[in-house]
Amino acid sequence: MTPTLIGRWQSRIFLLATIGVVVSLPFALIDGIKNFHVVYFWVLLYVGLFGLAWDILYTYLQKFLWDHDWPGAIQLIAAIFEAVFLALMIHYVGLPHIPRNNFNWVNYVIHYSVVWVFVYAASWIVMRLLFPRARYRGGAWIGKWPKVS
Repeated sequence: MTPTLIGRWQSRIFLLATIGVVVSLPFALIDGIKNFHVVYFWVLLYVGLFGLAWDILYTYLQKFLWDHDWPGAIQLIAAIFEAVFLALMIHYVGLPHIPRNNFNWVNYVIHYSVVWVFVYAASWIVMRLLFPRARYRGGAWIGKWPKVS
């Protein structure tokens, strides 16, 4: 299946809003023993927002691959690039609700990596089980499609 832009967006939003939130919850609870730390959810939100823009680029670049597919190894490279980009944005530009001065970079790397592994696994396993016909719709799992007889 070659995901369309809409399919990419739907999958990204769904996975970050479900798997990403569930995986971020322990980080927010453990790091904020005295109080709940929401910075992990803000990072997750920015990963999603910037990801919607990255998906436009990824869909364009995908056309240059010989099979028009986006294999797992390239997904890993893209995830590293996205993580570095977000880290640079936080460090040099600053993003609302993320403290620039006392931002914990070790926790950021661990959190981003764990969320990415869970989302990646869910996209390759859980999504295919829950939405088996989405692969025939360019990865989109909601919307109207022609009826198949």
